[in-house]
Amino acid sequence: MPRAPAKPIPLSTASARRIWLHAQRLDTRNPFGKGPRATADAVAHLGYVQIDTINVIERSHHHILFTRIPDYRRADLRQAQSTDKTVFEYWTHALAYVPSADFRFFVADMKLHRREGHRWFQTVTAADTRKVMRLARQSPLSIRDIEDDVLREKDHAWASRKPSRRALQLAFFTGALTISERNGMLKTYDLMLRHFGWDKMPKAASRREISTYMLDRALRSQGVVSLDSICHLDAPRKADIRKVIDARVRKGALVPVTVDGAGKQEHWIAPETLESDSHPDLDLVHILSPFDPLVIQRKRTHLIFDYEHRFEAYVPKEKRKLGYFALPVLVGDTIAAALDLKTDRKARKVLIQKWTWIGDAAARKAAGLRKELKRQIEDELDRFTRFQLGD
Repeated sequence: MPRAPAKPIPLSTASARRIWLHAQRLDTRNPFGKGPRATADAVAHLGYVQIDTINVIERSHHHILFTRIPDYRRADLRQAQSTDKTVFEYWTHALAYVPSADFRFFVADMKLHRREGHRWFQTVTAADTRKVMRLARQSPLSIRDIEDDVLREKDHAWASRKPSRRALQLAFFTGALTISERNGMLKTYDLMLRHFGWDKMPKAASRREISTYMLDRALRSQGVVSLDSICHLDAPRKADIRKVIDARVRKGALVPVTVDGAGKQEHWIAPETLESDSHPDLDLVHILSPFDPLVIQRKRTHLIFDYEHRFEAYVPKEKRKLGYFALPVLVGDTIAAALDLKTDRKARKVLIQKWTWIGDAAARKAAGLRKELKRQIEDELDRFTRFQLGD
C-alpha cells in the first residue's frame, strides 16, 4: 500500500544553505582532485557547466571549474572534451558542458530540432546545410575554414551574417555535428558519429526517463529542490517532473519541506540528505562566476542566501549598483561581498573596479570586524589573479 503523503518538514534557510553548499561541493577545499579526471567528475556531479562568451575575466566554464578544482588547468577541459570525450557540449538552460554519459537524455531534443527546425535558425537554407555537411565529412572544420560566404542581414541581434555559421549551429542542435574542440571561443565542429566513434546514435531516453534524470540531477547538485530549480528556464517539463516527485513522496524516497521565506513554493529533499550532518569550512573563500550554479537562479539565491545578485553588463553605467561584471564572494556559508573585476591582460593584473560589502559584512566596519574578512578575501583574490593570468 502506498504511503500517505508526508506533512512538510520546516527547514531553515541556514540548513538549506548548508545542504546546497555541500551539494555544490563548495564546502570543502578540493572535492574532485585534479587533472582531466577531476574536470570530468565535476561536470558529472554538477550535471552541466554553463558556457558564456564574456571574457572581462576568465570565461564562465573555466571559472566554475576552477572554483571547485583548486589545481584546475584549462587544458584539462580541452582533454576531457577532445581526447577523453567524457564531456560534450549541448543546450541545457544555456549552452553548457554536459557529461557524455548523459548523452541519451538529449537525443530527443536533437530529433525535435531535426523534425521541426530551430526558431533561431529559420533563415538556414538546404543549400547552406549541404555545404557545411559536405565540408565536415571531409574533415573537422571551424567557421574560419569557410571563406566563400555571401553575407546576409541578421534576423535578430545575436545572429550571424555568415550563412555557414548559422548552418553549423543548426547542425549542432540537430546532433549531426558536435563541437569537438575549442580554442578560446573558436569552435571546431566534427561529425557526431565520427567524434565519438559510434556506428549510430544512442537510443533516446523516454519522457519519463528524462524527467527522472532531471530530478536526480537537481537532487545531486542542489540538495533541496523545487520545480523552478529543477526546470530552470524549462517550465514545460514541470508537469512530467511533478509526477515523478509525487511518486517518490508516496514511496518515502522524497520528503516535502517548507523553506523559511519561500511562501507557497514547494520544496523536496531526499531523507538521507535531510539527515546528513555536513558543515562548510568557514575559512573557505570562493570568488564565484555570475553564471555559477549557486548564483544563476537568482530567486533561489535570494531565498537561501538573502543575496539579490544583479548582472549589470547590459545595464546603463549610471544605473549599476554592483558594477559591470560583479562576482559574488562566498565566505564560509555567507555571500559577504561582490567584486566588479576586470582582467588587464596587457599589464598582467586584475583590476578591482568596485568592492561592495553585502549583508552582515556591510555592518562589520563599525564593530571593527571587517579587516580580517577583507584579508581573507584578498588572499583568495591573489590566487584568483594567478589563475586569470595563467595558462
